[in-house]
Amino acid sequence: MPGTTLTAVNPVIEADVRAIAEEHGEVLAPLAGTTLLVTGGSGFLCSYVLDTIAWLNDNAWDRPCRLISVDNLRSGIARRVEHLAGRRDFRFLNHDVSEPLRLEEPVHWILHGAGIASPTFYRKYPLETVDVNVSGTRHMLELARHREVRSLLYISTSEIYGDPDPRFIPTPEDYRGFVSCTGPRACYDESKRLAESLCAIYRNLYESPVKVIRPFNVYGPGQRLDDRRIVPDMISAALDRRPLVLYSDGRATRSFCYVSDAIRAMFLILLSGRDGEAFNVGNDEREISMADFARELARIAGPPELEVVHKTSTDPQYLTDNPQRRCPDLGKLRTRFQWQPKVSLTEGLGRTLLSYRGVR
Repeated sequence: MPGTTLTAVNPVIEADVRAIAEEHGEVLAPLAGTTLLVTGGSGFLCSYVLDTIAWLNDNAWDRPCRLISVDNLRSGIARRVEHLAGRRDFRFLNHDVSEPLRLEEPVHWILHGAGIASPTFYRKYPLETVDVNVSGTRHMLELARHREVRSLLYISTSEIYGDPDPRFIPTPEDYRGFVSCTGPRACYDESKRLAESLCAIYRNLYESPVKVIRPFNVYGPGQRLDDRRIVPDMISAALDRRPLVLYSDGRATRSFCYVSDAIRAMFLILLSGRDGEAFNVGNDEREISMADFARELARIAGPPELEVVHKTSTDPQYLTDNPQRRCPDLGKLRTRFQWQPKVSLTEGLGRTLLSYRGVR
């Protein structure tokens, strides 16, 4: 029915999803009447994908896109997609993609986003992190090969670049990276790099229709506030009216991308013919120090302005191999798809705070 809403979805997420669907409905039309498999479907990014397709099924398409969400809920949030349970176009599979996935039904598209992305948790579960990034990606590539899948989009990370040489910031896709293979973050960084190697191998050997995205510091509604990454930590503190804590000198810089801008890019790449290519996805309009980020969030959170404090982490390796600068070169994404980020950091932080107020 026209105008149908996604019951129990946060209103800020609902507005984001509707805007994405209305802008890219024509681009996404090939999904109608087919099946999309999403791994990590209860996670931050992939739950937005599921909600967008569900909205289009309800409001735009006569032939729905069937959704299969695969998640073992190790880091995903079950309640994030519980509103989809019971829908005829949705199926949830509690499964660890480190193990082979056996499906009888056809699959036409795969969006592979399963993984452990929080430094706190991937350092706690290093072998599981490697398994999902390497074995999980191999299993999805095999599934795509044997099912003649039309497109597979792998969600990699900007962490594959490590701590870039300043000469390569903004960082282009052809930068090979400066990464430690033995440091505390290596289980994540290096396994993501190997997963990209697998994607390239399958493309070369089997002409697999695989594409790769490398997200740069994507944030927004629906992130776990307890996953110990910097934005959720500070959002949680702002909501509780506590000081915003930096466990550093605050000079490291990042370029933050609001989630709806990232999802728009993901859909464009998934539905494109850019097989074998990797794309940075982020927002290059403002590279900001973490100290300035904290001060901006303190201001947006409203009076009285919250205090920003610096502390030393009890974890002696908290800052080891932490990149000093992170900013994407988005020239390739802009040129190939006429894509532009739309949501500024100020607006995005405001929307994110609004999404959590009154619903925690």
